[in-house]
Amino acid sequence: MAAAVQLLVAAAAAAMAAATVEVTWDVEYILWAPDCQQRVMIGINGRFPGPNITARAGDVISVTMNNKMHTEGVVIHWHGIRQFGTPWADGTASISQCAVNPGETFIYKFVADKPGTYFYHGHFGMQRAAGLYGSLIVLDSPEQPEPFRHQYDDGGELPMMLLSDWWHQNVYAQAAGLDGKDRHFEWIGEPQTILINGRGQFECTLGPTRKSFERLLNENVETCVDDQKMCSDQEKCLRRSECGPYCPRSQCAPVVFNVQQGKTYRLRIASTTSLSLLNVKIQGHKMTVVEADGNHVEPFVVDDIDIYSGESYSVLLKADQKPASYWISVGVRGRHPKTVPALAILSYGNGNAAAPSLQLPAGEPPVTPAWNDTQRSKAFTYSIRARKDTNQPPPAAADRQIFLLNTQNLMDGRYRWSINNVSLTLPATPYLGAFHHGLQDSAFDASGEPPAAFPEDYDVMRPPANNATTASDRVFRLRHGAVVDVVLQNANMLREEVSETHPWHLHGHDFWVLGYGDGRYDPAAHAAGLNAADPPLRNTAVVFPHGWTALRFVANNTGAWAFHCHIEPHLHMGMGVVFIEGEDRMHELDVPKDAMACGLVARTAATPLTPATPLPPSPAPAP
Repeated sequence: MAAAVQLLVAAAAAAMAAATVEVTWDVEYILWAPDCQQRVMIGINGRFPGPNITARAGDVISVTMNNKMHTEGVVIHWHGIRQFGTPWADGTASISQCAVNPGETFIYKFVADKPGTYFYHGHFGMQRAAGLYGSLIVLDSPEQPEPFRHQYDDGGELPMMLLSDWWHQNVYAQAAGLDGKDRHFEWIGEPQTILINGRGQFECTLGPTRKSFERLLNENVETCVDDQKMCSDQEKCLRRSECGPYCPRSQCAPVVFNVQQGKTYRLRIASTTSLSLLNVKIQGHKMTVVEADGNHVEPFVVDDIDIYSGESYSVLLKADQKPASYWISVGVRGRHPKTVPALAILSYGNGNAAAPSLQLPAGEPPVTPAWNDTQRSKAFTYSIRARKDTNQPPPAAADRQIFLLNTQNLMDGRYRWSINNVSLTLPATPYLGAFHHGLQDSAFDASGEPPAAFPEDYDVMRPPANNATTASDRVFRLRHGAVVDVVLQNANMLREEVSETHPWHLHGHDFWVLGYGDGRYDPAAHAAGLNAADPPLRNTAVVFPHGWTALRFVANNTGAWAFHCHIEPHLHMGMGVVFIEGEDRMHELDVPKDAMACGLVARTAATPLTPATPLPPSPAPAP
């Protein structure tokens, strides 16, 4: 009885301690110069990147979003927030909600369910690549402490490092090129600039660094000019925001992280890139990795860190060098780089100087590892394990297995990405609304599921042998509480001996990464070697070229959840699936009307809609 009373008291204390973080955002087109070149992009409240949100675990976050764009809808996905009980707030157009139309308002309200490093971004069309993103930090609480918190009490937290890539071609032209048929297909190419917290420098680099970049890019790279005439042109700087990186209030000034010698700091790093795998290296300093995607990992020390699109990390950084300024390099990995690495500054006490007198570090910045050193990337990824004292082992066995083959195909003369020869399309009626109102039989193809496996004789080392890819909006229907194993299988692209790296992100869940391997996954040979003891919990996992990645999760979150490659063009071209969980419980959800008022729901508005009649639990198909 005493224990029960203590639990009730603790729960009451937690409820009283919980707060509501309320913000109001205007999402609008803005003119901005993230790399000293002004472009039209999407901003929030007139700025880029969007405002940082900081909450404590258990707090409620309430975002009133006003769509001030005149020509397109918008949704916002809260990347890494699991949305238990609020699946309509996940922010996926045509999956969890309708796109919010121009001039309309939508309120996202959800619980910050656990501490960690997260971010938010647009999830309609390619709006993330247009600048619609920002950081979301959930601090620990007495009820959910982080075990490494005491290790950086002396220094505290540095500003979050939010990484992205940037193109000068707008996303509408990019999408049109990707959708082009036959000879009209145009790949977007490599980004013009890598941005750190929304800042970079196009076609130039800070400081005397030409030799390093010439070796990396095999081309001449100029040093950014410290031009006082440009800085003195106040009309140009303030009206057009195109002053150079050394000018006061420049939108492309270098990012400076200030530290004091001898103290230890927590640095959060997250990647919202549209395409690029990046590597972060700090001159003269090592990093200790302690968190990945909001989950504790067994600490390990690294010289540099690979980060794929959709991933986030926390590292502990000890300021153990002599007082000076040090370079932070962010370079491209996994693709032949045609983009100058981004630079930021780690400053021991002199980072608050006015921009024209900013002290740049001496010497060349560190060169990030070779772009094609895949073994190094694998070694880093394989080193990540769940922290021993907070480990949550996965269930011992799965109720269902799904094998997803990633291939590039031609469909009706268009390049598409497909999963088990099916390229994902999305319906006009969001899946969540269709199931909630019992409209699934007419809202999309509910006659069956997508293929849950691929032919046993498929050669993943060769280009696809046929062009039989089809487009479909079918979904996987998972029984509530089922333990699901997913094997992501990478394969050769249409070109011989070419296979890309794909970071896959699951909405609404964390999953255990049971293992990785090269070649084709063989259950008989590989299942016994999977890690069931201390696999890391993640929400994003990489599948390496010509390789496989095995995941396990529990389908315990009623809703409609996307699972897709986080590379923006690949998702646009169909590289994803949708999981429907607990369809027999959908009628219990208190779904806001404005989240579902489109497609069939809108067309049947004359007839009052009520939640669907409860359905019996869907059985899990045999493995």
